[in-house]
Amino acid sequence: MKKLFPLAFSVFIVAVATAQPFAKWTSETLTLSNGLVERVITLPVGNGHFNTTSYKPVQGFFNYFDTASTDFQFEVNGQVYGGSGDWALKNVDKCTDATGGDGATVTLTSADSKVAVAIQFLLYPNQPAIRKSLSIKNLTGETLQLESVDVEKFDITPYWAPTFSWVCHDYGRRRSIGPYDGNMQDALVTVHNADWQQGIVIGNEAAGVIKHTSAFWQGLNICSGLTHKDAAYPFRKYIAPGETFNTPQVFTMVYNNHKDPDEVLNALVPAFVNKHLGTRLSVLQQKPTFVYNTWEPFEHNINEKLVMELAKAAAAAGMKEFVIDDGWQENNGDWEINKKKFPNGLKPVFDYIKSLGMKPGLWISVGSATTGCKVFKQHPEWFVLDEKGKTTFLHWPGETDEVTACFSTGWYGYMKGILMKLALEYGLEYMKLDFTVVTSPYRFGSNISGCYATDHPGHKDHNESLYTNYEQVWRLFDELHAAKPDLFIDCTFEAMGGLQLIDYAMLKHAEGNWLSNFNGPGPKVDLRVRNMAWWRSPAIPSTALVIGNPEMQDTGWLLHAKSLAGTLPIMLGDPRKLSGADLVAYRGFANWMQQMEARYGIMAYRQDLPGFGEPMEGMWDGFQRINTDTKKGGLIGVFRQGAVEGKRLVTIRGLDAATAYIVKTMDGKIIAAKTGYELSTKGFSVTLGQLYDGELFEVRAE
Repeated sequence: MKKLFPLAFSVFIVAVATAQPFAKWTSETLTLSNGLVERVITLPVGNGHFNTTSYKPVQGFFNYFDTASTDFQFEVNGQVYGGSGDWALKNVDKCTDATGGDGATVTLTSADSKVAVAIQFLLYPNQPAIRKSLSIKNLTGETLQLESVDVEKFDITPYWAPTFSWVCHDYGRRRSIGPYDGNMQDALVTVHNADWQQGIVIGNEAAGVIKHTSAFWQGLNICSGLTHKDAAYPFRKYIAPGETFNTPQVFTMVYNNHKDPDEVLNALVPAFVNKHLGTRLSVLQQKPTFVYNTWEPFEHNINEKLVMELAKAAAAAGMKEFVIDDGWQENNGDWEINKKKFPNGLKPVFDYIKSLGMKPGLWISVGSATTGCKVFKQHPEWFVLDEKGKTTFLHWPGETDEVTACFSTGWYGYMKGILMKLALEYGLEYMKLDFTVVTSPYRFGSNISGCYATDHPGHKDHNESLYTNYEQVWRLFDELHAAKPDLFIDCTFEAMGGLQLIDYAMLKHAEGNWLSNFNGPGPKVDLRVRNMAWWRSPAIPSTALVIGNPEMQDTGWLLHAKSLAGTLPIMLGDPRKLSGADLVAYRGFANWMQQMEARYGIMAYRQDLPGFGEPMEGMWDGFQRINTDTKKGGLIGVFRQGAVEGKRLVTIRGLDAATAYIVKTMDGKIIAAKTGYELSTKGFSVTLGQLYDGELFEVRAE
């Protein structure tokens, strides 16, 4: 049996000489194939079913799916519509997208003539992925209520598939057995049968708390799409007569000949996400490599003099971006500059930051205001209402003078004007957009979410607000990027609405996500940084992971920096306290990281280091950022987190087997000279003398 996907993830995919188009159809059958995967769908003849009858890798054994899958399902006004119902075929059309996708759109009309659904399938060159979405049109003269949308619904073969499968959830990192009903953290789930060495990857591109993926939960099926009507955060959309609702996309990958799902997670998933998902990072011409933020230890206690002093010191340390956090404003809501703190305004400060060779950034709470500000007094109708019809602050429990705005109102245009002015008139290049807009990471009752107003223009009720307010935030980000294409938007986990939450929806509209606040010096912080980076990547591009709050002046700061090298490095603290020697060392690290990005484009890559698992106390851990497209090299990080053994063998994957490489320390010392094959099979040894230590290495083709 020929293996299509090599077990070592050093090879992402076998190039297949299959010319587009990837979709062919007759009056009865649609066949989707790009030479790697094939999906066959029966089309309704007269009134009939629309079912996936086969979905598998082109080569080799695959046995997960039943011979007729439901394919899709949703409810309209409480009535279930799915592929196994009765449909009339209207037409099949070719479709493409902007990132190389090619496929077909099938348009069906329900037997009761109430809805039409267009099912779009896209395949991509040399990628084992099929991307799917639904467009649901109201054919009646009344508004329809759409709920419980499964963009994909696969029926599974009995016993062997559900009994012997791991469900790898939480970005593909946590494994469970048996029925699984997912949550907001399931941007990516893999269902893997270790006996068969095969499985399916499900990538859900819905936003925040309204994404849903389940496996074997209410039957022998795998479903992915939007949350159901009985969920904690239920999706709902009202579709007016003649209007169409377009669902988020879901991508799936079927694979075989892989012993472990992490092989797929490290190879096939990032290759597709980086090249075809349409993330903001993939089009950003210059990716940040070293960021400074003022929040710790200064918090709100900042002013013009302090910021300029910090900027001067941060620039001397080699920082490339300088972000002014909370404390610059008069209040949340009006977003007027505090003239006592910044008597000359912010533009001269931004100009000074730019003169030092850094990009200026600013924190803004994008969806909240104080009750004393002008905008709240003038437009109280723009703000979220709770179950009792009162304005409320979704973000934080307890007494407060703050309230949360609803993006389905005039707040959207108001906030757009403020952010546009900062970007276009003041020259802001990095926006940290924070605080709750739909749900809070710190309030755990699902009833304390969204907006219960029934007269806001963008939503009819609470459930619909959970979807529409996310969509309005994405629209805002897109319009900011249209006006300023190189703007870096940091949409924090607080704005996303869950603890350390990041997902594919956000990545298509924002570049980064302030993912955490890990405070305090010492190796415990470094472990948490590396653990969070491991948990979210490689399903999520690691350069989108903005992990605070390690401080520059901490004893052992270099281990902070090395740990952060697997993400988007960001440091806080007081750079004025650094010695001359520390400033030189910081600048050396910053320059080295910039060299790695210039030589290898490392900020677009991150993989697990073979043989090193999840970062844990008493263990070794590591990562690699190897450019697996050019195979010219990259960097690797190796860490000892209190492990008894002081020496480890390190191997590297993703290199060209026949090419000669050298492995160097950050100061240029060559410690290995081997071929890519030798580095993947024999490797080299690393000794770390301290219980808590780490080292970065450059890997370079000779």
